[in-house]
Amino acid sequence: MIRVNADRLWSTLEMMAQIGGTPAGGVTRLALSDEDRIARNLLRDWALEAGFTCEVDSMGNMFIRRAGKNPALAPVMTGSHVDSQPLGGNYDGIYGVLAGLELLRTLNDREVETERDIVLVNWTNEEGARFAPAMLASGVWAGQLSEEFAYARMDSKKVTVRDALEAIGYRGERPARAFPIHACYELHIEQGPILEDEAIDIGLVRAAMGQRWFTITLDGFAAHAGTTPMHSRRDALTAFAELALKVEEIGYQHTPDGRATIGMANVTPNSRNVVPSRVVCSVEFRHPQSEALEAMEAALHQAAADLSARGVSANVERIFDYAPITFDEACLARTENAVAALGYSSKSMVSGAGHDTCYVSKIAPASMIFIPCVKGISHNEAEKILPEWSEKGANVLLHSVLSAAQEL
Repeated sequence: MIRVNADRLWSTLEMMAQIGGTPAGGVTRLALSDEDRIARNLLRDWALEAGFTCEVDSMGNMFIRRAGKNPALAPVMTGSHVDSQPLGGNYDGIYGVLAGLELLRTLNDREVETERDIVLVNWTNEEGARFAPAMLASGVWAGQLSEEFAYARMDSKKVTVRDALEAIGYRGERPARAFPIHACYELHIEQGPILEDEAIDIGLVRAAMGQRWFTITLDGFAAHAGTTPMHSRRDALTAFAELALKVEEIGYQHTPDGRATIGMANVTPNSRNVVPSRVVCSVEFRHPQSEALEAMEAALHQAAADLSARGVSANVERIFDYAPITFDEACLARTENAVAALGYSSKSMVSGAGHDTCYVSKIAPASMIFIPCVKGISHNEAEKILPEWSEKGANVLLHSVLSAAQEL
């Protein structure tokens, strides 16, 4: 069996990690930033040097294509994303992109002709760190979000997605609209500890958790911290503290699969001698079952309503609803065959994180492949994988994609 050039793959990962690299060894490469532009240009240059084409759509999604024998057949897709979290790691997303580039280079090296084209994609704004929601551009491409909605998303400095795309030169003319796909594979680090803890090479991802994101606005009343008696206060921050504990309780009520998180909170007026008048915070729920997500959301609304006893009003706005995903059995079967042929160990898994391929799976056969990451650490500068894990995952991706690309 052919195998990827593991040293070349690791070298490309190390070179890409220099773009937006942080002193602590991680990376900050936010979507549509200058760092993202430089990384995109490098990816495009590598692709063109290898003889592939590169097209960019109106959402900035990059499609690198290696031609097969019959362009009339629907292509096989692979890829992930180049953007990162602030102070993020060197492998989240970009590993799947560069492993995809490596498999295309390997097919060139071995002069392998495929029946179908193979398309490597870099999706715009997967992380949702600069522009919310996450998986924005794949959502538009898959018809789940409108381009008008996506273009109007703003970052913290009121820069819109449309303006940011134009600023870095990646607002393409090709419409961000799905084209037929025979099969799609996304290779990714697990972002959890299971594979490493169990000494397993490959995660066969059969499903992905649903997610619901909310913005909660708590309104109390600003008052002097020294002259306002405790019983007279309408303190938005103490109401927030009560809500935060309730959100945690909701997560525990839906274990082992439930997740409940408050990741952001802004306090107004944020002065040490003023009783806070407003808190705006995020709430995120995750679960692989829609019924559980419904129950978690209902409990959130009840917890928010209960804050009226404190004299604080609460507005709950759902900003993102991402249904649980079940991946394609035929795609998984090709990966299972590749794992067996390569002699690797594997485990069936559910992804706790959202990924662009979850949107792709709504319109085309798709699945995901995981490799371990050290201690399960991700979205952190300490994120790390081992070269042998990188190699095994890329080999599995190579043979999963190659099997699909040779089908008529």
